[in-house]
Amino acid sequence: MSLSKGLKRKVDGENRAFKEEWTANYAFILPGFINAKPLCLICNEVVAACKEYNIKRHHETKHDTFKVAFPPKTEARKRNIEAMTAGYAHSSRILVRGLTAQQKVTTASLKASWVLAKHNRPFTDAEVFKEVMVTVLEELATDKSMDGVIASVKQVSLSARSAIRRIEALSDAVQGVIIKGLSQANYFSLAIDESTDSTDVAQLCVYVRYFDGKEFREELLSLIPLEGHTTGDVIFTKLEELFRLHSLSFERVNLIVTDGAPAMVGKHRGLVSRLKEHAPQMHGLHCLIHQSVLCAKLSGELKEVMDKVMRVINFVRGTSSTQHRLFRQLVAESEEATHDDLLLHNDVRWLSKGKALDRFCALLDEVKAFLRLSKIRAAADHLALLGDEKFMSNVAFLADIFGHLNQLNLQLQGRGKTIVDMVEKLESFTRKLELFESDISTGRLLHFSTLKSQALGQVTELMVDFIKQLRANFTSRFEDYSIPKDIIAFVRDPLTVRPSGDFTSQAKQMIPSLDEAALEMELIDFQTSSLVSDALRSAESVSAFWVGSSEEYSTIKRLTFYVLTMFPSTYTCESSFSSMNAIKTHERNRLTHKNLENCLRIKVTSISPDIQKIATDGRCQFSH
Repeated sequence: MSLSKGLKRKVDGENRAFKEEWTANYAFILPGFINAKPLCLICNEVVAACKEYNIKRHHETKHDTFKVAFPPKTEARKRNIEAMTAGYAHSSRILVRGLTAQQKVTTASLKASWVLAKHNRPFTDAEVFKEVMVTVLEELATDKSMDGVIASVKQVSLSARSAIRRIEALSDAVQGVIIKGLSQANYFSLAIDESTDSTDVAQLCVYVRYFDGKEFREELLSLIPLEGHTTGDVIFTKLEELFRLHSLSFERVNLIVTDGAPAMVGKHRGLVSRLKEHAPQMHGLHCLIHQSVLCAKLSGELKEVMDKVMRVINFVRGTSSTQHRLFRQLVAESEEATHDDLLLHNDVRWLSKGKALDRFCALLDEVKAFLRLSKIRAAADHLALLGDEKFMSNVAFLADIFGHLNQLNLQLQGRGKTIVDMVEKLESFTRKLELFESDISTGRLLHFSTLKSQALGQVTELMVDFIKQLRANFTSRFEDYSIPKDIIAFVRDPLTVRPSGDFTSQAKQMIPSLDEAALEMELIDFQTSSLVSDALRSAESVSAFWVGSSEEYSTIKRLTFYVLTMFPSTYTCESSFSSMNAIKTHERNRLTHKNLENCLRIKVTSISPDIQKIATDGRCQFSH
């Protein structure tokens, strides 16, 4: 029996070529676009295959009268076919020009919508944007060549409805890139946080960090509205639906970082515990920035000092708008004032406490002068408080120590921070606290400039005890990062960690499928290579070093990429909530959940979608 029995030939695989004589004999041409089929010039129909038999049969069965009117090989037939060929070419050029013009207009509309979404502008601002462009171009037009440009701008579709469709298309394109990257990534981590928008709807922000083959990305996966309760069960159900929708698996999530709220980290019904039931390999982490803020939480006498300072600030700023204006006027007239106003304190804002204290100490003389001039009875009590040397020493101390804490907080903030970077900063600050304790105990006050200058260096036991407690808090809170310290130290500096059995067993425990024997062998080769040490010294960052490492050390790279894809904090979520509030304001409180998510995704993404492809694939119409 022949092996080829039952197999059909495929015409596409025969590479049949169109012959020029078929145009003269049968009035057929082959258009110039890709995958074109022979086209009859007489009726504009196409034949399925590029075969002379098919073309001849079509010509003889459907155009017998043409053969009679224009006999083959006559001059009249030749002129007629040339005329039909020229007519087809002319109509094709008009069609191509029309399609190109529509695509250009749509591309311009997409790019304009992208810019507006990046700047948190309402959909209706698109029409204003268009009107401004036309007005400016009409004013600048000096010759006839600008008339075509102005006409093209007027054709750009920028109505509110068009802007919604454009932004939705752009957001879908960005999300498509993210989902594709996640489906191809070996591991990815989640950063999840919840906040309330301007209409009291709880919004769950879900970020992913993954390696896309070239770089590590932090992208918004979804913004999920929670209309009712925000319990761990509700959040888990929403997250499960999201993963099912995009065909993602919890098995590839190596870590989830949250803000530490009970709904997230509850022992029995919290989100993290629910996720670990489905994916036991998943690690949970309390946001390192939130933990550093909790370490410095005030209590006892120092909390009372802070509360009294805020009462003074609220008295100056919040008693009445008239009083606030008078204080600002007094500050403006002062030649020694370095700021123009006091700042209010808000516990939710990470840097608020330190900045409010710093501004208060800088404007202390102006505050005292204002209180002396005030006729309100409470002003005298506040003025007496500011004359208490012990109280003011504590205020100056708090201003200094929270200034140091703010510097740490700023170092921990920002996109692209790895858990390795964060641990390094936290360990450095813990060592600095030892220095601060020694500095204040000896009375040198090199790192407490406000206390030294304004309070004449009056150190109390309360200050020393606070720094000791602060150091103990940092040490205890950051003993366990959910990832072994030896692994983090290896990712930071792979040349300082010895390839011992403890190290490889920790790696094996973290990634059960890891080949422990291969890891040990690669570690020796890796640490003895001069190329590795040179690359480590010249690398811009830890991530850049490992991305550029040779695939020869695939087991080592698998381990390090597992760690580098982990979120160290919920900073991305917190910063996105600021953007969310700028998008969904009280004036835009009817913005739908889907439109809010689309606008936010465009605002925060680092991905640039293929706008030309969106314009080409979509329906390019001159709609408004």
